[in-house]
Amino acid sequence: RCFYDQKMLQKTFGEWKEWWTVCRERKLNLRADSHYRRLLHNLIFKAWRAYVCQQRGKRNKYYVAESHAKKQKLLRTWQCWLVYVDAQRTKHGMQSVALAFRKRSCLCISWAVWRRRHYQSCTGHKLSILALQHWAQSLQFRAWLQWRELYLYSRNDKQKETRAVTHYWHWELKRCMEAWLGYVNLHRAKKLQNELAQEHHRSRIVWQCFSAWRLSWECRRRMHAHRKDTEKLAARIALWRAFVHWKHYVVLCVEETRQRELAEKHYKHDLLVLQKFWNRWKSRL
Repeated sequence: RCFYDQKMLQKTFGEWKEWWTVCRERKLNLRADSHYRRLLHNLIFKAWRAYVCQQRGKRNKYYVAESHAKKQKLLRTWQCWLVYVDAQRTKHGMQSVALAFRKRSCLCISWAVWRRRHYQSCTGHKLSILALQHWAQSLQFRAWLQWRELYLYSRNDKQKETRAVTHYWHWELKRCMEAWLGYVNLHRAKKLQNELAQEHHRSRIVWQCFSAWRLSWECRRRMHAHRKDTEKLAARIALWRAFVHWKHYVVLCVEETRQRELAEKHYKHDLLVLQKFWNRWKSRL
């Protein structure tokens, strides 16, 4: 029985040692999986941070390029406007010189005509006075018509120039406004895309963390349930073995009691036979 108990104890210890080794290997596997997930999450976070820094650098470069393009556009507009102003000033100067030359030429012609007529009017003072008055009135009227024509022409030119400048400024403002609106819409679209990408990335990270937590929780729950089942099975096996031992012990006790009773009966029967033979021997003796 002692030998049997030792063998059962060794067998139980061997099974417990094997179960403990399996549990230890599972714990090591769980630790390795956890370390691998942490390392993977760290690499994902580093890659995401590098991507965010790269996008930030690209966005800053884009802002610098946009600012430089605006400055270059304003510089080109200012240069074109300066060229236009210089051309208008040159044009006005040329018109002023032409008007002065025309006035001088008209005065010279008028002075020559008047001098010739003055020389011709020596013969007839009265007729010359009347002719001179008529000529002076016609000359004044003609000069007034020419001055009026030049004034209207210059005013029309100034109005055309003013309209052209106004139209050019309106066109430049419209083009700048359209470019600015396009830039604002593009900036809003990019900002919305960045916000959507960040929201998607955050939801993905949260979902990955939740999935990892759920997997670890499921694994712990299964381990806990397996451990409970193992403990229940070990308790049942121990109870069944104890019951088998007890049953075997009871059978042995019953067998020993039966053998003892049979031995006592056999011993009593032998004693009765011996006594019978002893009595016969005594009687014969």
